[in-house]
Amino acid sequence: MLQDPLFILVAVACLVVVGILLFGIGGFAKGGDFNKKHANRVMRWRIGAQAVAIVLILLFVWLRRGG
Repeated sequence: MLQDPLFILVAVACLVVVGILLFGIGGFAKGGDFNKKHANRVMRWRIGAQAVAIVLILLFVWLRRGG
Protein backbone atom coordinates (compact mmCIF):
# COMPACT_ATOMS: atom_id res chain seq x y z
CA MET A 1 0.00 0.00 0.00
CA LEU A 2 2.90 2.35 0.67
CA GLN A 3 3.95 1.95 -2.96
CA ASP A 4 0.59 3.20 -4.24
CA PRO A 5 0.90 6.81 -5.47
CA LEU A 6 -2.76 7.58 -4.76
CA PHE A 7 -2.38 6.37 -1.16
CA ILE A 8 0.66 8.60 -0.74
CA LEU A 9 -1.32 11.53 -2.15
CA VAL A 10 -4.16 10.83 0.31
CA ALA A 11 -1.67 10.68 3.20
CA VAL A 12 -0.07 13.97 2.15
CA ALA A 13 -3.50 15.62 1.87
CA CYS A 14 -4.38 14.44 5.38
CA LEU A 15 -1.07 15.75 6.72
CA VAL A 16 -1.74 19.11 5.08
CA VAL A 17 -5.12 19.25 6.84
CA VAL A 18 -3.48 18.45 10.17
CA GLY A 19 -0.81 21.09 9.55
CA ILE A 20 -3.37 23.78 8.76
CA LEU A 21 -5.42 22.73 11.80
CA LEU A 22 -2.41 23.00 14.11
CA PHE A 23 -1.48 26.35 12.58
CA GLY A 24 -5.01 27.62 13.23
CA ILE A 25 -5.04 26.31 16.79
CA GLY A 26 -1.67 27.94 17.41
CA GLY A 27 -2.95 31.27 16.10
CA PHE A 28 -6.07 30.97 18.20
CA ALA A 29 -4.06 30.14 21.32
CA LYS A 30 -1.72 33.06 20.74
CA GLY A 31 -4.63 35.40 20.06
CA GLY A 32 -3.99 39.03 19.38
CA ASP A 33 -3.85 40.86 16.09
CA PHE A 34 -2.81 37.87 13.97
CA ASN A 35 -5.82 35.85 15.10
CA LYS A 36 -8.21 38.72 14.42
CA LYS A 37 -6.87 39.21 10.90
CA HIS A 38 -6.35 35.63 9.75
CA ALA A 39 -8.54 33.23 11.77
CA ASN A 40 -11.33 33.03 9.19
CA ARG A 41 -8.88 32.71 6.30
CA VAL A 42 -7.06 29.82 7.98
CA MET A 43 -10.40 28.14 8.66
CA ARG A 44 -11.36 28.45 4.99
CA TRP A 45 -8.00 26.93 4.00
CA ARG A 46 -8.65 24.02 6.34
CA ILE A 47 -12.16 23.43 5.01
CA GLY A 48 -10.86 23.48 1.44
CA ALA A 49 -8.03 21.11 2.27
CA GLN A 50 -10.46 18.79 4.05
CA ALA A 51 -12.74 18.76 1.02
CA VAL A 52 -9.82 17.80 -1.23
CA ALA A 53 -8.71 15.12 1.23
CA ILE A 54 -12.20 13.64 1.43
CA VAL A 55 -12.54 13.53 -2.35
CA LEU A 56 -9.15 11.82 -2.62
CA ILE A 57 -10.07 9.29 0.07
CA LEU A 58 -13.34 8.47 -1.67
CA LEU A 59 -11.56 8.19 -5.02
CA PHE A 60 -8.97 5.87 -3.47
CA VAL A 61 -11.63 3.61 -1.94
CA TRP A 62 -13.71 3.57 -5.12
CA LEU A 63 -10.75 2.72 -7.37
CA ARG A 64 -9.36 0.04 -5.05
CA ARG A 65 -12.73 -1.70 -4.73
CA GLY A 66 -12.85 -2.11 -8.50
CA GLY A 67 -14.96 0.96 -9.35
